[in-house]
Amino acid sequence: MKLHLSLDVHSLAESVTFYSALFGTAPAKLKAGYAKFDLDEPAVVLAMQQKPGVQPAGINHLGLRVHSTAEVLAARERLRAQGLETTDELGTVCCYAAQDKIWVTDPSGYRWEIYFFKGDVEEAFNDVHRAIANKIGCSCEEQPAKVEAGCC
Repeated sequence: MKLHLSLDVHSLAESVTFYSALFGTAPAKLKAGYAKFDLDEPAVVLAMQQKPGVQPAGINHLGLRVHSTAEVLAARERLRAQGLETTDELGTVCCYAAQDKIWVTDPSGYRWEIYFFKGDVEEAFNDVHRAIANKIGCSCEEQPAKVEAGCC
């Protein structure tokens, strides 16, 4: 299992420089307005999306990356058994990655994703992701009334 953090940052370039120095490695993925570090030590996936107007910059959402879709589904059942509402986002493409995931929100409003990473793709988002984003909101762009470009 790896901890996943997603940060809204004012300057992606400055943040990539800082975290590259901190972790001693370049990001695993670098796209316009988006970067991701995928580290084994520490076991963390750190994603960043540039949002210059956001004050303060900070945590966007949190996540746990698991080893299989079966683990995602098991987590969903465990959470639902505890009375928590989850949202499925299976077969999605989000932030240039094919994934199966669920979402759950903590009592303070922090959104958590539990996801299985299937692989990198060139597409930023797919229709599955856009449909879910229109229902529960979007974590990687401004919150338009209807999501057209996508988000993660």
